[in-house]
Amino acid sequence: MATATVKRKLDAASYQLKDQVVAINRVTKVVKGGKNLSFAALVVVGDPSAAVVGYGSGKAKEVPQAIRKGIEAAKKNLVRVNINQTSIPHAVLGRFGSGMVLLKPAPEGTGVIAGGAVRAVMTSVGIQNVLTKSIGTTNPHNVVKATFDALKKLRDRREVAAMRGKSVEEL
Repeated sequence: MATATVKRKLDAASYQLKDQVVAINRVTKVVKGGKNLSFAALVVVGDPSAAVVGYGSGKAKEVPQAIRKGIEAAKKNLVRVNINQTSIPHAVLGRFGSGMVLLKPAPEGTGVIAGGAVRAVMTSVGIQNVLTKSIGTTNPHNVVKATFDALKKLRDRREVAAMRGKSVEEL
């Protein structure tokens, strides 16, 4: 399935990005003089009006610095998502490592039925009605990456019609 579209980087400055911290982990490194404490933060940024979302992780000696680094990393890998008005076009399964995330479209008024890491991504991208199920690992890093894999697999009707060589009305 070779597509002729060229992947270009999305400019973070052109969006009103809101950040959301998914997980903060306190890590220690044992050295000769004792233990070195540091913090790792997993952050999701997104613009709900433009259906753009990205994730990043940062590590630092203090929590605010780790979050700031995570936000900067997230701004560098923004992804545009194909969504309908308030939900997703079709059911999709994303995988990363041993984690799998199932996303299913939901009717108006359902809300975001999702757990911690998946909920952060869904609200950041602007999806208001969706059913999700996280299968396998509970590691927030792998769950977020599996969610992004699922979101990248979403196709809109025009794209599918073009792939099949049909008009949108024929689908």
